[in-house]
Amino acid sequence: MMPVIMKNNLKGMEHLATAVLVCDKNLNIKHMNPSAEILFELSHEKVVNKNISIFFEDIEFFKEALNQAKAKQSSYREHEYFIKTKQNRTICVSFTISPIEYEEFDFFVEFIQMDQQLRVAREERMFIQQQANSELLRNLAHEIRNPLGGLRGAAQLLEKELNEKTLKEYTQIIINEADRLQNLMNKLLTPHQLPVYKKTNIHEVLERVRSLILSEFPENLKLSRDYDISLPEFIGDREKLIQAVLNVARNGVQAMLQEHPKNEMVLNFITRAESQIVFHKKKHTTAIRIDIIDNGPGIDSKLIDKIFYPLVSGKESGSGLGLSLAQNFITQHSGMIDCSGVPGQTKFSIILPIENNLKINEAVK
Repeated sequence: MMPVIMKNNLKGMEHLATAVLVCDKNLNIKHMNPSAEILFELSHEKVVNKNISIFFEDIEFFKEALNQAKAKQSSYREHEYFIKTKQNRTICVSFTISPIEYEEFDFFVEFIQMDQQLRVAREERMFIQQQANSELLRNLAHEIRNPLGGLRGAAQLLEKELNEKTLKEYTQIIINEADRLQNLMNKLLTPHQLPVYKKTNIHEVLERVRSLILSEFPENLKLSRDYDISLPEFIGDREKLIQAVLNVARNGVQAMLQEHPKNEMVLNFITRAESQIVFHKKKHTTAIRIDIIDNGPGIDSKLIDKIFYPLVSGKESGSGLGLSLAQNFITQHSGMIDCSGVPGQTKFSIILPIENNLKINEAVK
């Protein structure tokens, strides 16, 4: 944003879809783009040189957020903040404060309006669907395991009675396919094993996944990291988190391989702190956000709402279990996982509350 301001004298913001306010060091608004005029139902003339407190009733909270942004020389983001417009209409926004150094300008604030009801409804649908899927798969796996073991045992006994080598090849096919299905059933039942909670460092989890991914896939994979090293430890099951992140990362690399196997593939791991974030109908004071971004083909719009359903896959050879298992593991940590995609990029976001629910904290005492 800063180069646009410097080069075009604020004109670059006029065409942005997001609302932007530019302020001086005294918190006075010096510029407001058209999107902000629409969002706040106020004209540029009525806002310029007014203090930004007209939009933030808790101005001390805003000052603290601004100080954090300046101290770290990076953007500070707040989720689901409620603001009243001139017409006394309450809107829910996320906003980002970014410090700048150009003439009289000290920082700018970017607002994105959020449709909270749609988001809550979508999360609720996903949660209900996930619970139904988990129960269905668990019952299915249990029903299949016993006859599968009998099928394999019968094939082994039959193989001992056969003299012709060519016939034994058929029994081997039965045994191998039974083993493959057995492994699949084990994966379906894995999420129901009780987690082992203890203090966990999210970057140790990501570094473990990084080493696994780099050892598994070709040399033309570039895996970049952008970590917020100030993130604290939290309570979690390290192995389940590794498996969840690994499933997401592997899914991204496989999608890139399918799209352009000979070109450079880029996978990004990004960690950030989130504050005052609401999901699963609960407000969390602080949380860890992990973004896993690849430069693959994106996600088919027909699959975007079903991507975490079991047995749903965008790949011909995919089992459709990797992302479903990842979602189950993250849910066990009171967290959430979401995805978005455009042609040329797919982003999975994992959010893990630092203050997990009471049951998890009690488990480690």
